[in-house]
Amino acid sequence: MRITRVHATPLHLPVTVGRGPRSKTTSLSVCLVDIETDTGLTGTGMTAITEEEVIGSIVNDIAAHALVGADPMRHELIWERLYWLLTPRGQSGYASHAIAAIDLALWDLKGQVLGQPCWRLFGGARAQVPVYATFGFAFFDRDELAEAALTWVKRGFTRLKMTVGHHALARRDEPRPLGDVIAEDVRRVAAVREAVGPLVQIFIDANCSLDYLHALRLARALERHDIAFFEEPVSHNDIGNLAKLRSQIGIPLAAGQNEGLASRFRDMLVAQAVDVVQPNVCITGGYTQCLRIAGMAAAFNTAIANGGAWPHHNMHLHAGLANGGLVEYHSVAVDCCTLVFDDLPVPEQGVLTLPEQPGLGFKPSRSRIKELARRPGSRGAGKA
Repeated sequence: MRITRVHATPLHLPVTVGRGPRSKTTSLSVCLVDIETDTGLTGTGMTAITEEEVIGSIVNDIAAHALVGADPMRHELIWERLYWLLTPRGQSGYASHAIAAIDLALWDLKGQVLGQPCWRLFGGARAQVPVYATFGFAFFDRDELAEAALTWVKRGFTRLKMTVGHHALARRDEPRPLGDVIAEDVRRVAAVREAVGPLVQIFIDANCSLDYLHALRLARALERHDIAFFEEPVSHNDIGNLAKLRSQIGIPLAAGQNEGLASRFRDMLVAQAVDVVQPNVCITGGYTQCLRIAGMAAAFNTAIANGGAWPHHNMHLHAGLANGGLVEYHSVAVDCCTLVFDDLPVPEQGVLTLPEQPGLGFKPSRSRIKELARRPGSRGAGKA
């Protein structure tokens, strides 16, 4: 079997967050990658949280030419070839995203060839994974946050994540004092805790938007609310600051969803900087590299979890491995995936059941993708 074509389709997907008068229409960037073979089988991968047109150009103009004619079952060989092609001096960034999308497509293809879902190829540790729902976004006021939290609890979710920090460092020129931002965060988290009670787990995510001082102050103020973990509390995922922060607070720390190199996770683990590492298969070099990272975490007896959304791709990693952990059911990302893919599993009582169909177990809707790519104003126009 040989690869005959590799093609990327960049998409800019419209989504609506929330309901009623406080709903917000936004968009999210996704880039799909199809790998076609001389057997007629096609594997599809994706990446996101990046500039989709850049990834499309990397795949179509550079990576595709290096892959045509290769054996798609040799994922280690292809991953290594892509690494030296796209990151010859240790860069990550866009290259990691492109490699991730290609790698997911290869594993989807491998599962189809072998007649097995990806999670079984990774080890088949469990057929279900626990999820947490990311629901609490910055544009909700306190009452709306509390109402949204209760809505998700009624849907059977007992693990909820909300954002904090709200791009505070990036918006210092407004002016917008960081002290004011975290003071309001304390009130917002308190409102959610009061609404859902003591038995629901609350996770918070600063998206790397705070410095060490304000992350420390926020964490100490929130310790009484029993936070399950604090994700990406400091800018740059600064390992020294993460380790220092972890030594000063009682809230577990999580990070890693946007890291492109396995060595960054090694450094986090050696420094004992986090309680949970969060490789994301759609960003962190695909399944091939995330399997290596999960192995390192197991050697350090450190938990892994999915951060950075895209649960339907990440669930395979966490179901396959004995040390698999929580999967993030990010409401906006799920809405995007629903636009693109058919047959996506839906959580019941906070648990996702893995598909038994070969590969990823769900397929892109070609007709909807073509329509989305041609939508007026879409940066993916004409790319399908």
